[in-house]
Amino acid sequence: MDHDKSELSERKKQILKAIVHAHIEGGEPVGSKYVLENQHLTCSSATIRNEMAELENMGYLEQPHASAGRVPTERGYRFYVDSLVEHYVMTANEIAQINRLLHAKMSELDQILVEASNLAANLTNYTAIAIKPRASSVSINKFETIYLEPDHYILVAVSSTGSVKSKHLQTKQPITPETLANLSDVLNMVLTNLSADQITLPHMMKLEALLGNDAHLASDLIKAVYDLLNELDEGEVKVSGLDRLLQYPEYSDVAQLQALLGTLENKEEFLDLFSKSEGDDVSVLIGSESEVKVMNNSALVFKPITKDGKTIGAIGILGPRRMDYAKVLATLEGLTGNIADLIGSNNQLTGGKGNGGEQKDDG
Repeated sequence: MDHDKSELSERKKQILKAIVHAHIEGGEPVGSKYVLENQHLTCSSATIRNEMAELENMGYLEQPHASAGRVPTERGYRFYVDSLVEHYVMTANEIAQINRLLHAKMSELDQILVEASNLAANLTNYTAIAIKPRASSVSINKFETIYLEPDHYILVAVSSTGSVKSKHLQTKQPITPETLANLSDVLNMVLTNLSADQITLPHMMKLEALLGNDAHLASDLIKAVYDLLNELDEGEVKVSGLDRLLQYPEYSDVAQLQALLGTLENKEEFLDLFSKSEGDDVSVLIGSESEVKVMNNSALVFKPITKDGKTIGAIGILGPRRMDYAKVLATLEGLTGNIADLIGSNNQLTGGKGNGGEQKDDG
């Protein structure tokens, strides 16, 4: 039966919130005695038991065993996230770790996302996911070449999303550093800001004409550019802190854990899930709300990172349904808030911006 959240009285909200907090911390069913002792409610234990029974009937709580206390249901966690979760105040140490990341010199979007994901796993003690979305219209903003030997060089491409890819190419005829310098200039003149389907025969002919005596390089160059664009278009999902799942009893079932690990290895489901997000708002998917079938016992929270109106990546946190949502939300906001500033600015922050949150001592 569906119930409107406005049905919940303030007392019911207090009780549900107390049970969620206790279950997040301990993982065990929560009884009326705990709620009475920790919420300072001006009512009897019997009243609290009745309220808990009503919350169960309304679908916010469930009783795992006849003699046990209650635990939140998926519906209970959803109400908590939407209406009851409190602002988590990051510690000075947590903010310092985030600021160190944001001031680090990193050359690629991929590297920034992975480092942010590693830090997210460390700060929250859950598994973190770095997501680089598929880019259906990705283009290359800049080409560079690196001379290795007379018949070997590296072609480097910086994409419109900030990613960097390279190809090692071998030539049939000797080349010089001067040849490669001209090659870079011609590529930047002819093939930048074009997606793969926008590169046409006239572009190829212009490339050959401008290369002059080095026109024999054009064929391999065009193939390499197409390969680079295809690689940049695929999207990536990289996981950090996978072993942290093993700390939680929710993942003690080996078959369920293997199914989840298999899904994490198959990036397509997560890329599909991410592609349906809009804007840069945080998404919280609890249990069966996720289209990833093996996540009934889990929650996934992710926040897209946007720059110039374009989504360039996301950081996500995966853990049990009873994850510490307040801390996870604050961590993702702190990490993603300034990452876009690192892209296209030599990875230096333009000012002394932190994560915008409050500080408290670790104490």
